[in-house]
Amino acid sequence: MSKAAPQLSGHSLAFIEGLYEDYLLDPKSVSDEWAAYFESFNGEAHRGAALKLGPTFKPSSVFNPPAGNGGAAAPTEKDRFNQISVLQHKVDMLIRNYRVRGHLMACLSSIGAPCEDLPELTPSYHGIEEHELDYEFPASMVSLDGTLTLREIIERLQNTYCRSIGVQYMHVDDLELRGWLQSWMESTENRLSLGRDAQLRILTRLTDATIFEEFIQKKYPGAKTFSLEGAESLIPLLELCIERAGEQHVEEIVLGMAHRGRLNVLANIMGKDPAQIFREFEDKDPDAYTGRGDVKYHLGYHSERETASGQVVHLALSFNPSHLEFVNTVACGRMRSRQDRTGDHKHERGLVILIHGDAAFAGEGIVQETLNMSCLDAYTTGGTLHIVVNNQIGFTTNPSQYRSSTYCTDVARMLQSPIFHVDGEDPEAVAQAVNLAMEFRKQFKRDVVIDMYCYRKRGHNEGDEPAFTQPLMYREIAKRKSVRDNYLEGLLKMGGITREEADQIADARRERLETALSEARAETQVRPPSTMRTIWSNYRGGPDKSVPEVDTGVERSRLVDLIHSLTTVPDDFQPHPKLVKILETRRSMATGDHGVDWAMGEALALATLATEGARVRFTGQDCERGTFSHRHAVLHDYENGNTYMPLRHLAPDQAPVDIANSPLCEAGVLGFEYGYSVNCPDGLVMWEAQFGDFVNAAQVILDQFISSAEDKWRSLSGLVMLLPHGFEGMGPEHSSARLERFLNLAAEDNLQICVPSTPVQFFHLLRRQVHRPWRKPLVVMTPKSLLRHRRALSSLDEFTRGRFQRIIPDARENAGQTERILLCSGKIYYDLVAEREELGRDNVAIVRLEQLYPLHPSDLKEVMDEYETDTPVYWVQEEPENMGAWRWMKGKFGERLLGRFPFTVACRPASASPATGSAHSHRNEQRLILSLAFGTEKTSWY
Repeated sequence: MSKAAPQLSGHSLAFIEGLYEDYLLDPKSVSDEWAAYFESFNGEAHRGAALKLGPTFKPSSVFNPPAGNGGAAAPTEKDRFNQISVLQHKVDMLIRNYRVRGHLMACLSSIGAPCEDLPELTPSYHGIEEHELDYEFPASMVSLDGTLTLREIIERLQNTYCRSIGVQYMHVDDLELRGWLQSWMESTENRLSLGRDAQLRILTRLTDATIFEEFIQKKYPGAKTFSLEGAESLIPLLELCIERAGEQHVEEIVLGMAHRGRLNVLANIMGKDPAQIFREFEDKDPDAYTGRGDVKYHLGYHSERETASGQVVHLALSFNPSHLEFVNTVACGRMRSRQDRTGDHKHERGLVILIHGDAAFAGEGIVQETLNMSCLDAYTTGGTLHIVVNNQIGFTTNPSQYRSSTYCTDVARMLQSPIFHVDGEDPEAVAQAVNLAMEFRKQFKRDVVIDMYCYRKRGHNEGDEPAFTQPLMYREIAKRKSVRDNYLEGLLKMGGITREEADQIADARRERLETALSEARAETQVRPPSTMRTIWSNYRGGPDKSVPEVDTGVERSRLVDLIHSLTTVPDDFQPHPKLVKILETRRSMATGDHGVDWAMGEALALATLATEGARVRFTGQDCERGTFSHRHAVLHDYENGNTYMPLRHLAPDQAPVDIANSPLCEAGVLGFEYGYSVNCPDGLVMWEAQFGDFVNAAQVILDQFISSAEDKWRSLSGLVMLLPHGFEGMGPEHSSARLERFLNLAAEDNLQICVPSTPVQFFHLLRRQVHRPWRKPLVVMTPKSLLRHRRALSSLDEFTRGRFQRIIPDARENAGQTERILLCSGKIYYDLVAEREELGRDNVAIVRLEQLYPLHPSDLKEVMDEYETDTPVYWVQEEPENMGAWRWMKGKFGERLLGRFPFTVACRPASASPATGSAHSHRNEQRLILSLAFGTEKTSWY
C-alpha cells in the first residue's frame, strides 16, 4: 500500500507537480515523507495515480514509443521510468495550456484582430521532440477510451479549443464541473454533427433574419430599426435555445435585450405579427399616443409556442428602455416571481435569456450586480443564459477604448461558470455552443455566457455613417456576404441542400412580409393594445379616483393572536438576551400595556396579509434586522446561530413570507424587485434601502421602469419602496431620501408618495397596497428616530378600524380660533407639536399630509374648509428650500393655497447639500425652523 502523504486538496495540484518533478530529477531534493510517498508507486509513473486525481497507467503497457532505438544501449528500468515521467509532465503541461489558453488562438472573427500565435501551445515550447509526437498515450487524457498518439491528441485539442469556439473555464474551482466540461468538449472536439434536417432549420432561421432586415431597409429606408445585419446567427441561436429548453421541460422563458435586433427577434422568435410591426412604422394614429407609448424597438411581447418535443413554452420579451443592461435584473425578477408562484422551488421550469452588447457588458456596472446576484438564495433562478452579440464596437468606440480586459465578458469570470466565445459566422459552431451551454445550465443551475462574435453592418442606427470612425473595419464589412449566404454556399458544396430549396424558403418569407405590409397599410386605425389579462385581470391602473378606498382594519382577536405568534420562539431556540426583553415588550402590546410601535405595526401588516393569503416578499440592505436595529424579523439563536422567522409560523395555511438581506447594491436589487412585482399583483413586494439616499444609485430603474412603465408600456406594478428619511444630525448623506425627485417624477397618478407618521398609518398603508385593486408603485419615506419616539405609538384599537388617512386634520377643538396653519409631513410634526405645547399656542393648527401624491385639492379642501379665509398657511419642512416637497407644493397651489390662504414656507435655505455635518448646527437650524413656523423669530435665513 502507498504511504500516506500530507492531506492536500486538488487546488494544490501545481505544488505537488513541482515536488514530483523535483523528485524525479533528484529524490533527495524532497522531504523524506514525500520521497517515501513517491517511491511507493512501484513504477506507476502517471501523477494522477499519485494524487488520486486521474487514471493510472504503467509505462510498460500504455506508454508506447515506436520500435527501435538506433543501436543504443537499452535503458534501464529506472531510466525509462524517469524519461516517461518527465515526458508525461511535459504532455500534461501542454494539454493544460490548451485548456487554459487555447481560446486565445480560436478563430472567432475575420474582421477583428488576428488570432494570437502562442508558443506555449507548441510541443517544442515544452521540450517535446518531433519523434515523440508518435508515442502513444492514454486517450483518457482527452476524454476518450483507448490510446492516441501525441500528434492525434494535439490535433484533437486544437479542434476542441482553437477552431470556431474558444472556451474559458479553467478559472472554475470546482473540479467536477471542470471535468464535466472537458468530457463534453474534448470527446466531441467541441463540434456537433448535424444532419440535413438540422442544417435546413438553421438555414431557414438565417433566411428569416436576413429577409426581414432586407425588407425593412427597402420599405422604410432611413428609419431607425437597429438592424441585426451581421449578427443574424442570433435568430437560429435563440431558436435552438428554445427547442433545447423544451426538451428540458422548461415552461417559460423570459428574455431581456436591448434595441439591436429587437424587431427581428419580435418577428422571428416571439411570433409578433409583422403586420403589427409595420403598423408601428406607419404610425397612422399619432393622437392616440400623445404623451405616451414607446418606440417600436423598446416594446415587449408575450407568446406561446410548441417545441418539436411537444413542450409548450411561454415566451416573454421584457419591455426595455435605451439604458443598456438595466433590464437584466428586471427579467430575472420576473422569472423568480413566476417560479415562486408556481412552486418551482428547484428552479427547473423557467429560463432567463439576457442578450447583451459587447460594450455594454464590459462597461455597465449593473452587469456585475446581475452576475453577483445569480447564486444568492433570494435571487437565483436556476441559471441565466447570457448571450453577447459582440459587434466588436460600441457605437463609435473601439474595444481598446471601452475595456481594459482581453474579452468584453471577463467580468463574468467572477462566477464559477464557463464562457463560450464563438464565431457568429459559423452557425454550426453557434449550435454547439448553445447545446453545451444549455446542458451545462441544466446540470449545474448556474449562469453561462455565450460570446458570439459578429459585426454590425450599418452604423449604430441606420442614419449613422460608421466609416467616419472605423473606415478600415467598414471597408472590410462592405466586402462580406451575409451569414446566410456564406452558410448556404457551404451547404451547397456538401450537396445536402439545393439552390432551389434555399430560394423557395426566401421567396416564401418575402411573400409573407409583403402580405403583412399590405394588411398594415390597408387599415385606417391602429389596433388598440390588449387589456390586462391572466393574473392581472382583477387589477387596474389609471386615475386614482377611479378606484375607491378600502377599509383595512382587522379584528382585535386576530391581532392579539398574531402578536403572540410574532413574539414566540421554539423552546429550543435561544435569542440574544436583549432580544428576549424586546419580545417581552412586544408581547405586552397585545394587552394594551404598551403602545404599538413602528416595528410591530409593520409586522402586523405583514402578518395579517400573509394569513389572508397574500404572499409577502421583502428584501433590502440589512432588512432582516433593520438598519436601525428595530425590526428583528429574522432571529438568530445566541448559542448556535440558527435562524427563526416568526412571520413564517403564523398559520398552517398562510401565504409564503420571504425576508432576506440583499447584496449592497441598489440598481440591481431594485430592478429585480420591480420585475418580481410585475408578476406578483396579488402580493406585497417591498424593497428597503439602508438609508433613503442610497436609492440614488438606482435612478435609472426609477426613471425608466418604476415611474413610467404604465405610461410607456401599460405595465403595472405594486412595488413598495421603503426609504429611511429624516434630519437627525447625521450629516448630508444619511438625512434625505430626495423626496423632491420622486415628486418631480409624479404625474398622471403614476406613483404613490407617502410619509406616514404613526405605526397604525403605516399598517393601513401597507394593507391598502394589497387590498385595493389599484396597482401603482408606493414610495414610503420611513422614519428613523420615530421608530422609538414616545409619541409615535398607536393603540391596538386603532388597528381594528378605518383605513389609511391621506390627510390627518389637526386634533384641536377650537378651529375657529386658528390664527396660523402649519402643513407638514413626517417627523417634523412631532417637533411642531412639542413646540406648540411649550409656547402654549393653541391658536396654531398642525395638519399632516400623509400622502403627498396623488394629492387631490378636493381632499385638502375638505380639511381646510373649517378655517377662516386668509389665515396664513406655512408649509414646514426640514429639507432645504430647493429640496423636499415645498417647490412641488408651491407649483401646485401657488401663493394662495386653494385660492383662499396665503401660502409660504418655513424651512432651511436653499442648499447644494441636503444637511449640515455638524450636530450642533443641525440643532440650531431645527430651532430656527420652529421659530419661523410659529412666528417667534423675526430674523431668518432669507
